[in-house]
Amino acid sequence: MMTTVSTTGIIAVLPAAGIGSRMQSSCPKQYLSIGSKTLLEHSIAALIDHPAIHGVIVALHPEDDRFQQLPIARDPRVRSVIGGATRAESVLAGLSAIDTNAVSWVLVHDAARPCLARQDLERLIALTTHSTVGGLLATPAKDTMKRAVSAEQRVQHSVERADLWHALTPQLFPLSLLKQCLEQALQRGEEITDESSALELAGYQPMLVEGRSDNLKVTRPEDLALATFYLSQQHQ
Repeated sequence: MMTTVSTTGIIAVLPAAGIGSRMQSSCPKQYLSIGSKTLLEHSIAALIDHPAIHGVIVALHPEDDRFQQLPIARDPRVRSVIGGATRAESVLAGLSAIDTNAVSWVLVHDAARPCLARQDLERLIALTTHSTVGGLLATPAKDTMKRAVSAEQRVQHSVERADLWHALTPQLFPLSLLKQCLEQALQRGEEITDESSALELAGYQPMLVEGRSDNLKVTRPEDLALATFYLSQQHQ
């Protein structure tokens, strides 16, 4: 297990302590396979070979016995920490393992989002040259959006989609800023749905970097077949 990371460049954190109950599978969704690799390995591979990313930290469930069996776990650029009960706690565990004197930026990516395109990653990393807040990959909403009656599957009204975006990952922020915002939000018991939301709660406005819609997160059984198709197209 990892205690600290001393390096320059960007460090990536992948929260992978969840159990993926919506996948209806016998193992956590990040360990489902596409081809010869698990989703987690595909997600790490999309990051680790970029020259600006000098290390990856994977936050694991305390009882995880699968990660260390993966070939990628032996890569010296990949380390693991014990995650928490929530995504925010797992990300914070990863951030706490980084030497803040050596690294300025941190990138957070979903463990079960295997189809990240290199071009999208390049556009996101470009934020480090001109932003002090950072940002996230996102796609503009295309479908008609409906708000439901609370706790019911009935339409309350349609929502104007002109300024709505679907948040994706990776999300890229200054390390010290993200750590501070996550700690504050957790202390206050505020709802943190992604890393950007922690900054938003503190009054910051992260940049939206338009990404590809095939950068999907595998959440339900039907997503796996779609991710398999998208990856096959990328590798042609």
